[in-house]
Amino acid sequence: MVSSEHTVTDSSTLTDWYKSSHSGGSQADCLEVARGHAQVPVRDSKRPTGPALIFPSESWSAFVSAVRHGEFSA
Repeated sequence: MVSSEHTVTDSSTLTDWYKSSHSGGSQADCLEVARGHAQVPVRDSKRPTGPALIFPSESWSAFVSAVRHGEFSA
């Protein structure tokens, strides 16, 4: 159920969630992204029925590109 244009209140209503292979095997501090949607849903892996933030595809791509190019300091 979408509660606004930027969130979904129960992310379990969406399908095809995955974590990055860089996340490791634990559930700690991981984000999951759902494939196959017009926009990009992102949720906390520890809260699979919790909310998800919804990002425009272009914005998510720009963010991922910035991470890959080291534009954020640790």
